[in-house]
Amino acid sequence: MITLTTSAQRTLLRFAVALVLGTLLAGCSSLLGGGGGDRDRSTIYAPDPRVEANPAWPRAEWQLTLSPPTAARMIDSFRIAVRPTPAELQVYRGASWAKTPTDMLQDTVLRTMEDSGNIPAVARQGAGITADYKLVIDLRRFEADYNGNALPAATIEANVKLIHNIDQTVVGSRTFIAAQSASSTEVAQVVDAFSVALQSISGEMVGWILESGNAHEVTHDRRPPVTAPRR
Repeated sequence: MITLTTSAQRTLLRFAVALVLGTLLAGCSSLLGGGGGDRDRSTIYAPDPRVEANPAWPRAEWQLTLSPPTAARMIDSFRIAVRPTPAELQVYRGASWAKTPTDMLQDTVLRTMEDSGNIPAVARQGAGITADYKLVIDLRRFEADYNGNALPAATIEANVKLIHNIDQTVVGSRTFIAAQSASSTEVAQVVDAFSVALQSISGEMVGWILESGNAHEVTHDRRPPVTAPRR
């Protein structure tokens, strides 16, 4: 039987604690780093989703501008956000976006409307076109959400308002949510899921914008009020 001295016992205890902490940190590294790797290296991801026009989308005879989208600072970051638990928001280490989430969403919606050919003119606010309507986007979520699952889902949530420029009335307001499961926990596959989610939510938005604007055009009287002649 071997009897350890107090000093030896303390050394053994410190070694056991260090081993346990090392194992835990390795697990966290896999989650935050997408598989580990050199901390000094960083991969920049630039999703470029293309949305095909839906034949069911109506044609518009009015023009539209897109206001700069708004979002919380943590959401509108170049860091790729991941939510391992409902109350915890982290970022992937060694990975970043080429554009902020608000820019990615606005670019996709704008390009989808332009490429569809279903609207005479659409542009960012300040581009110089005389628009009948403007689109206001509030981005609420842009994160990889585990939500208790083994694989994360690229989750995008945004509230959209279509505003009539002449009287500043809200023509329509709707919250859109897209969640696309990733094929693995690797960052590259998570980014692919974000690209699909961007396609999905942008296509839904464009269809809704065209339908809402056309519905307002039907009910809105563009003619100036008629003034009765004086006698």
